[in-house]
Amino acid sequence: MPSLAERIETMYRRDRLWAWSIVALLWIATLSVLFLAWPHIPDQTVRLVALVSAGAVLIFNTASIAAMLSHYHEDKEFIYGLDIRGLDAMKERKAHE
Repeated sequence: MPSLAERIETMYRRDRLWAWSIVALLWIATLSVLFLAWPHIPDQTVRLVALVSAGAVLIFNTASIAAMLSHYHEDKEFIYGLDIRGLDAMKERKAHE
């Protein structure tokens, strides 16, 4: 069985991969909607508002995910250690039932 540190690192890497995958999907979806809606927006002011709003959503969500992952990296032993010990305790209880 891998050590606690190895298990923590595996969980952290998996969470980081999923987080950045979701950010990539958000960028793809937002830019796709903006691109597809663009020809149907006749007013330049509305186009500008849509562009700025999409940019704000993408920037703030990307920054929040980056900040979350930074926090997870700093405290991963505590965060994932709790999860792993809880999962191990549940497995142990089930094994003795």
